[in-house]
Amino acid sequence: MATIDAHIDKIEGVYAEIVTRGNRALASRELRLHLREQLVWERNTVWREMIAIERRGQALNVGIRQTLLGTDEDPETARRQGDKQEILTTEVSTPLGRIQFPLWFCSLSFGTLVLSFAVFGALLSLRIMDTPEQQNCLAMLVLVSILWSTEAIPLFVTSLLIPFLVVVLGIMRSEDKPHKRLGPKEATGVVFGAMWTPVIMLLLGGFTIAAALSKYDIARRMAMFVLSKAGSKPHVVLLTNMFVSMFLSMWISNVASPVLCYSIIQPLLRNLPPESNFAKSLVLGIALAANVGGAASPIASPQNIIALQNMYPSISWGTWFFISLPVCIISILLIWGLLLVTFHPGRNQNIVPMRPVKDRFTGIQYFISAVTLGTIALWCVSHQLEHVFGDMGVIAIIPLVLFFGTGILNKEDFNNFLWTIIILAAGGLCLGKAVTSSGLLHTIAAGITARVEHLSLYSVLLVFCALILVIATFISHTVAALIILPLVRQIGVGMEDPHPNLLVMASALMCSVAMGLPTSGFPNMTAIMTEVPQTGQRYLHVRHFLSRGIPSSLMSFVVIVTIGYGLMVVAGL
Repeated sequence: MATIDAHIDKIEGVYAEIVTRGNRALASRELRLHLREQLVWERNTVWREMIAIERRGQALNVGIRQTLLGTDEDPETARRQGDKQEILTTEVSTPLGRIQFPLWFCSLSFGTLVLSFAVFGALLSLRIMDTPEQQNCLAMLVLVSILWSTEAIPLFVTSLLIPFLVVVLGIMRSEDKPHKRLGPKEATGVVFGAMWTPVIMLLLGGFTIAAALSKYDIARRMAMFVLSKAGSKPHVVLLTNMFVSMFLSMWISNVASPVLCYSIIQPLLRNLPPESNFAKSLVLGIALAANVGGAASPIASPQNIIALQNMYPSISWGTWFFISLPVCIISILLIWGLLLVTFHPGRNQNIVPMRPVKDRFTGIQYFISAVTLGTIALWCVSHQLEHVFGDMGVIAIIPLVLFFGTGILNKEDFNNFLWTIIILAAGGLCLGKAVTSSGLLHTIAAGITARVEHLSLYSVLLVFCALILVIATFISHTVAALIILPLVRQIGVGMEDPHPNLLVMASALMCSVAMGLPTSGFPNMTAIMTEVPQTGQRYLHVRHFLSRGIPSSLMSFVVIVTIGYGLMVVAGL
């Protein structure tokens, strides 16, 4: 131990002379911080950090399980503590006297669930639509929309309910004979075939690239290199962090990028006063930029995957970048200006510049970078290579095989993928197949088209972009895309001057930039839960999102329906 202490003392002395101008205490503190960060990044991926956040949120008490039917204490914990398991109850006064009910019976989640199925039963018994398939499909669509919007049960569980209802209610019709209703046996094959498509493989390929970039420190090193160039001017540091957040959202999804960005800026936040306006603008700016970055690439967010599924013919990555990058960059610049005007982050702020990671790239890191860039290049020219690969989903198999086959990623990394997102997307694909096969989508689209047929393409674009902005602000961006994008495409097909891909693309972009509330997307939820290290208080409150998030959404809306619309017309959508 004496030898080790001597070595540590020598290292601290050298570090103090080179870096901290002879300040040994500061040198010791910085070295401990670097060591801690190194351990965190060696041992964790972004996915694990996200899973840890979710678990902390769901299990605040050891031995307590939160269920729809109330709080259930673990039997083993109760046995060790010598307690009896008792069901919590509440008393309700009735004309017949006071009656005790289980507490879960009066919970909001249970009430929402009962109301949802009551509406579902009522719609099944009515005859609003022409055929029983369409009527049953309408009842299922309303039920699923309510459950997704209220999250009375987890989103992915609702998605799993869709194939069950489609088969049991006899919603599917034959493609060869449009008026023939498929039996349960035939419908099962069609339903599960619709849930596993090239789009799901594209999503898995995106998760694989994100896991490799995170696990082998490439994403953090790229971010640290860029941030080290930002200097010490608050407005430049804010803008740089926002663009880093957007760039990371393109490749490791806008669900994971805020987690990564907040972990990178922790040393910076620790050196700022708890009430610092710059800290608030930094935390909020990263979240808003991650939302905007969710529109920047086809694998940035699930709603983009859903959009590709609803485009016929599907557009290439190059076309997507041609439209999305200018829209995202201009939107972030406008949001940055808004944050500067409202927060004034440059007042009395001294920022210590961040230092880049100076270690050389290893062979594995070079290999991961090469495979990632090669895969992205193939995705960009996928239309020209359809005679070789057939679809972008087949190209997505390349990183899966190369990273897992070589041991760069292992079974644990595969298990840590966000399978709930994949199930959610698969359920959405099944729902889209059901509403199309039953004829419900065509009937609804025909009704809406009759009301907007006198409008121009641009007017229809404005109407649907405004509608989606409102809906996606209150419910999940992915859920909004699952419900609305198939309808938007069908309306685009039915217009006199059909441009379904243009309407779908604009709608997908709008889903990502709906960011007016703390619950509008995962980046906002991550931002509002980010706490001051010294006090444990949150940096942001709901008022910060209302006063900055809503104007940011409106500015992005204007960019999409002006510059974005022009780029989509030029691209031939």
